[in-house]
Amino acid sequence: MTAGSFPRIPPVPRGGPVVSAVHCTVYEVPTDRPEADGTLEWSATTLVLVEVSADGTKGTGWTYASAGCRAVVESQLVPVMMGADPMDVPGITEAMVRACRNLGRPGLVSYAVSAADTALWDLKARLLGQPLTALFGRCWGEVPVYGSGGFTTYDEATTRAQLEQWVGELGISRVKIKIGESWGRDPGRDLARVALTREVVGDGTEVFVDANGGYSAKQAVSIGRRLAAEYGVTWFEEPVSSDDLVGLREVRDQVPIDVAAGEYGYDEGYFARMVTAQAVDCLQVDVTRCGGYTCWLRAAAIAAASGLEVSGHCAPALHAQVAGAIPNLRHLEFFHDHSRLEAMLFDGVLTPKRGVLVPDSSCPGHGYIFRQADAARFRVA
Repeated sequence: MTAGSFPRIPPVPRGGPVVSAVHCTVYEVPTDRPEADGTLEWSATTLVLVEVSADGTKGTGWTYASAGCRAVVESQLVPVMMGADPMDVPGITEAMVRACRNLGRPGLVSYAVSAADTALWDLKARLLGQPLTALFGRCWGEVPVYGSGGFTTYDEATTRAQLEQWVGELGISRVKIKIGESWGRDPGRDLARVALTREVVGDGTEVFVDANGGYSAKQAVSIGRRLAAEYGVTWFEEPVSSDDLVGLREVRDQVPIDVAAGEYGYDEGYFARMVTAQAVDCLQVDVTRCGGYTCWLRAAAIAAASGLEVSGHCAPALHAQVAGAIPNLRHLEFFHDHSRLEAMLFDGVLTPKRGVLVPDSSCPGHGYIFRQADAARFRVA
């Protein structure tokens, strides 16, 4: 390819609709009760919403981050998106990443790019009058989910009620609770809460645990063996820090439970390194962090090349359409905070039935409409 023919990023508009407006707003929604995992506690969830318009049509995307994302969107991403052809989403997303070169890709930059990318895909689908499931194509008509919450701050009654709702009302056959309390300093309570979970859901439901990187490798191996032998746990998420690929591999090699990680992947290189290190049995990918739908599909391909399955991390409303587009899907996380917030602020949000989400193929885009009036009291920027 000669220098003169090298593609421009973003591509030159074809003469059709171009992006004419971009808006970014931030909403902070209190949790329904105090929450914590093994290494962090919080009392609110922050949603950063990006709306991109062209030819009178609006696309919507979002991420779960801090209000700092808004500055990245407005200073770095808006100049790239304005006037761009909304049909060329991968090119626009690549241009946004390049515009942030000197800010660094991980963290807020990738969260901001993710929200913008999902908004652009939604806009493109709506301009074409097609659901995202048609743009991505379908491998699966139904997306299996697992119930996720079980925070370390919950008392027994709260934990029991949440588990019973997932298994009973929603028909979910996989449930996950948080362990690794206080950076692994209370393994006794960890195991007691897993025992409670098994008691409530019975033998016909899979039990997952998430330590959020709270254990050392040796501690994770010791606890993981007990989780498998005594409670039949089948999923051990972030037994050690997701940055510790050697530790993840060590745990994976020594416990008879699937080890999972990847939720903090911000680019394709991160996922490639984790897969090459043989650190996980299932790769987690988060559409609100990795770079949106564009990078999510690439990460899934990286996993597929090594025979690994993918699990969508959090944000069930945004994941439902893209998760069904890959052959190596295992499941999607139906995370309490995000499923609650998305149902509060968006029309059209899906509810699990018989443990699966079924994307609505009758609506253009992802099918969700943001309820600004309901969200106004939570707006912080």
